[in-house]
Amino acid sequence: MSQIEVKKIIKAVNASDGAGVKLKRSIGTPEADYIDPFLMLDEFGSENKDDYVAGFPPHPHRGIETVTYMLSGKFEHEDSTGSKGNMEPGDVQWMKTGRGIIHSEMPAMSGGKLLGFQLWINMPAKLKKNKPEYNYIKGNELGVHKDNEKMVKIIAGKYKSVEGPEKNHNVDPIYFHIVLNEGKDFKCNVPVGHNSFVYLLKGELKIGEKNHSKTNDSNLILLERGNQLTVKAKKKTEFLFIAGKPIGEPIARGGPFVMNTKAEILEAIQDYNNGTFAKY
Repeated sequence: MSQIEVKKIIKAVNASDGAGVKLKRSIGTPEADYIDPFLMLDEFGSENKDDYVAGFPPHPHRGIETVTYMLSGKFEHEDSTGSKGNMEPGDVQWMKTGRGIIHSEMPAMSGGKLLGFQLWINMPAKLKKNKPEYNYIKGNELGVHKDNEKMVKIIAGKYKSVEGPEKNHNVDPIYFHIVLNEGKDFKCNVPVGHNSFVYLLKGELKIGEKNHSKTNDSNLILLERGNQLTVKAKKKTEFLFIAGKPIGEPIARGGPFVMNTKAEILEAIQDYNNGTFAKY
C-alpha cells in the first residue's frame, strides 16, 4: 500500500457569487485553479440572511457538472429542463449540464443558518454536448456507515460495504462526508491514479505518516497520489474527502462555461445571447 501524504494546505478565500451570496472558495482560485477533474469548490454558509437571501438567480452552464450538498437550510432549484427540487439538509443535487442548462438556486428560508457546498466537476469533450441531466438525491438515499468512532455519509464511491447513490460515472468519483471522534482514525483505499483532497469543516486532523502544518477550519488539503488514506482526528473533526480520475484534456473557461477551446466558449456565449442555448 502506498500511503497518501499531504501535498499542500490551502486556506479558502472569501468570495461572492450569484446575487451577492457570500462564500469561501478553495478550488478555482490562483492557488488551486484546477485539480483535474475538479474545477471549483465553494462553501456557502452564514447565520446572517443578508449573506445569502439574494440567492443564485437564473444563470447558464455548459460543459460541467455541479454537485450541491446541503448541510443546513433550504434551497429551491428550477431549471430549463423542467426539473424542480426543494433541497433540505442532507440532500444532494447532481447536475450534468452537458450542452447547456439555465437554472436558479434560491433560498427557501427567510432566516436562520445556511451551510452547504458546491463542487464543479469537468466533463470530457465527448460528453460536453450531451443532453443535460438532473439527479436529485434525498438525504435518506445516501450511503451511511456508522460505528463508535466515526460517521461516514457516502454520496459517491464505496466505503467498506456501503455504496453511494451516484454510480457509473466517467471519473469514478469518491465523495464522503465524515465526522471522526477525537483520537480515532479514518482509513480508506483510493484508486492510485486519482487526484484527491480533504476539506476541513471544523476540528483538527493529521493525514498520512509525515509531519505537516497545522490544519484549520475551511482548509483545503491537497493530497499526493497513493492508494491508502489515513486521517487521524486530533479532536472531534468533520471533513469532506473527495477524489476523482483526471480527464487529462485542455480546458478553456468562460465564467459558467468550461469547454476545451476558446472558440467553444465564444460559441456558448453566442448560443446564450441568441436564445438557442438551452434548446433541446
